[in-house]
Amino acid sequence: MGKNYKRPKLIGDDIWKFQRLLRKTEYYNNCQKSRVHKLYLKYLFFRLHRVSVHLGYSIPINVFGPGLCIAHRGTIVVNKAARVGENCRIHACTNIGSGRDSIILAPKIGNDVYVGPGAKIFGNIEIADNIAIGANSVVNKSFYEKGISIAGVPAKKISNKGSDGMVFSATKMISIPAPQETIDRTTVIEQVKW
Repeated sequence: MGKNYKRPKLIGDDIWKFQRLLRKTEYYNNCQKSRVHKLYLKYLFFRLHRVSVHLGYSIPINVFGPGLCIAHRGTIVVNKAARVGENCRIHACTNIGSGRDSIILAPKIGNDVYVGPGAKIFGNIEIADNIAIGANSVVNKSFYEKGISIAGVPAKKISNKGSDGMVFSATKMISIPAPQETIDRTTVIEQVKW
């Protein structure tokens, strides 16, 4: 999350608090089975629901792998049957849902995937590792090639540069620019005329 301190501050750090509460709820749901822990789990679900409503998230437990990074507050809706791998970065106004045929057939998304703002990913599809999904894209088919960028309505491959072009560090996300191509000026003028 790019923080240089160990615990969230009392005021602010709402997204970080949500992620910690999400992981704590997953732990008590998956690992602790005593009666006392089940009662505490109900309390954690209540708190998670309140924080989710406050931030605009509808993210169920046990969907995202380790390293989840939520960039902003805003509407994020995820189907409970979806599965997302490690180190996913997800932006606001994103929807990961099922298709119209079945609510249990949801996307399976690989590791190190970048999901741009407003992206809609739905259906019984698979997204490979290291894929960058562009803003406002509608992804309704599978992409098995690793390390590419996809965008559009419906989404299609637009580049061979995937989320590998973004370095996720403990302090900040750095975008590595692509090498500049030299373009002949007369070619550009001829294309503009058409």
